[in-house]
Amino acid sequence: MSAKLILIVVCSGGVLFSCTAGRQSTLGVTDGRLSPCPSTPNCVSSQAEDAKHFIEPFKISCSPEEAWKELKKAIDNHSRMVITHETDDTLHAEATSLVFGFVDDINAILDADTKLIHIRSASRTGHSDFGVNRKRIEALRLQLQKAHVIE
Repeated sequence: MSAKLILIVVCSGGVLFSCTAGRQSTLGVTDGRLSPCPSTPNCVSSQAEDAKHFIEPFKISCSPEEAWKELKKAIDNHSRMVITHETDDTLHAEATSLVFGFVDDINAILDADTKLIHIRSASRTGHSDFGVNRKRIEALRLQLQKAHVIE
């Protein structure tokens, strides 16, 4: 089943803007890889092939299981992020913006063999995110570095 949000902002002169958003049907992971970023600048991914969207993966410095546990803990401890789906080596979380309640999708894949966590954060709507997705991933990186589970 797919959920959909419709937002219409109306002012005295008519409709100011509108947009729709729905939950991703694949939850951001297809065939063991993160979904590609769209052409818009509101997505970052450690598996992106272009510099505009690329962000470094998390390099694990302890056991992969411990790093994965700390990532889930960091997401759970954030007041506007919630894990909506997880397996032993993938997770999907939603981050909701404070003002308008826009939802961004966060996806992660644990690659225990290479000791990497691949990560993606993308806006469901709009064109630009003013760097919010990149900042979100870097904030998670900092939390995991402080927990001494990634480099």
